[in-house]
Amino acid sequence: MKALRNIGLTVVLLASLSACVENDPTYNVYPSDDVAFTYRVTNEGYELDYLVGSTIQFTNTSALSGACTWEFGDGETSTEPNPTHTYNLPGQYEVKLTVGGEFTTRPLLINDIKPTIVAKTENDAVCVINDVEVTLEVTLRNPAASAQPEYTWVLPEGTTLVDHPKITNNTYVGENPGRLTFKNIGSQTITLKTMLGGRALQDVKANVQVGTPNASKTLYYAVKSGNIMAYKLDYTVPEGSSNSPFDLGVKSGAHPLNLLFHNDLLYILDCGTQFTYINDIENNRGDGKITAVAKDGSSMETVLSNVGNTAFNDPFYGWIDSEMLYFADRNTGIRRIGVNERNLALSTSDAKFDYFVMNNRLEYYGNPWQYGAMNACFAKVDGLWYWGKTYGGGGIFRFADSDISTVDISRGSNPPYAVVFPDEFVKSFVIDTNNHILYAIIRDKGLFAVPMADISANDASKANTKADNKYLVASFKADSEGSVGEYIDVCQMVLDNSDGSVYFGLRAEEGSAEPSGIKRWNPATRQLETIVSGVNPYGIALNDNLSNLF
Repeated sequence: MKALRNIGLTVVLLASLSACVENDPTYNVYPSDDVAFTYRVTNEGYELDYLVGSTIQFTNTSALSGACTWEFGDGETSTEPNPTHTYNLPGQYEVKLTVGGEFTTRPLLINDIKPTIVAKTENDAVCVINDVEVTLEVTLRNPAASAQPEYTWVLPEGTTLVDHPKITNNTYVGENPGRLTFKNIGSQTITLKTMLGGRALQDVKANVQVGTPNASKTLYYAVKSGNIMAYKLDYTVPEGSSNSPFDLGVKSGAHPLNLLFHNDLLYILDCGTQFTYINDIENNRGDGKITAVAKDGSSMETVLSNVGNTAFNDPFYGWIDSEMLYFADRNTGIRRIGVNERNLALSTSDAKFDYFVMNNRLEYYGNPWQYGAMNACFAKVDGLWYWGKTYGGGGIFRFADSDISTVDISRGSNPPYAVVFPDEFVKSFVIDTNNHILYAIIRDKGLFAVPMADISANDASKANTKADNKYLVASFKADSEGSVGEYIDVCQMVLDNSDGSVYFGLRAEEGSAEPSGIKRWNPATRQLETIVSGVNPYGIALNDNLSNLF
């Protein structure tokens, strides 16, 4: 038995030794500093472009000498000292040079060639429906010039090819479709499909702005997971034409609850990714921002960014006058900055960003506002501030600048004004000062219109203005994005002072009789109209200036 035990131990040891021999560690081989190379494009006019078809000169600059082997990353190799190479497909390639057994690698990105389109009108005239002609110019940067491109133009519905009147299927094959006219307002998207040497290149699009023949106002709105859109408020579009929005090509952002239009600029207030309560410091980082966009989307500037602070400090709601841009955070108060300031970083320790007003600096605190009362839209009308609340004491509250305290106010003080729609979820409202009506949307109820005379009468008797059914003008329910007290709901309303129309974006509850879209309350007909359907909107703004384009 003793001998058998020794034999077993010997077998185990031999097996262990054998395993060590068969599993030698793998040694990494790193590129040599003594091997190096450069590369450049030799095609005249393409020196800065690394495109499919470019002739690329590789130059060995190694300190080592010896035979060279080049591996271009596409399966091709060369043993020339300084070879040239052409890539036939786009992609990122790893180029390897080996000299005397040592090697180095460098990445090389090859971009695909694709055409560009330029749309022009004669004398740069404004393109309007059924009238102004547009011509298209296509350019294809092709270093190899190895084949003639084949173009197919896919044109939007309602396009007329002036020079090719017999083509009626909105598709033209050839280099240039000639002069075009459009019968529909908004983004007219032209798609160009290109074949080159039997290979399909990337499709390119031209977004042509087509305006209305009647100068009119422009409505802007932000689309969930989409772009900022512009819509002409022209209700006299000729028969056979349609009025569609124009895509500014500017991302709406994560949650752009408010838009503000001022001095030909559209201010986007995006409260960022995290807009509901979360008791987790690491996952509650702010990323909200305010951006200023040109009215046609041609430029964009950063006004303010919330970086390094909690998401509770992100800009949720706003109001603007000739000098200041005011913005409210989630549940603390309202700050302000100059309308022309840019590239600001929100710092809660900088006196520049001290609150203009806070929940606990007004006499509503504790009566009925509670700690952390949720903020909503606000505005200043005839010297009086109106501030919507959705939770912790809901409704619309009013105060003058003189009512703002510089210190915390004790709970249970006497509010300066009665409440409009007490304890209701009021995210958005707008006031028609010409017709003396306050419009507000109450969650799960709909649109209310209250004569200002009724509010004044209630103020005189120190009574709140309640959401009686006599003020309800349109019933609907919004979706439930968010959480209790923080539902996004209908997050902004705007007024056209010229006719008293009220506009807002509704993201309707699933199965609702009232569909999602951009809505207009028409006071002349007392009807709720859908002017843009099939969109899920957030903030909304109005440019009162009359124009044919956007």
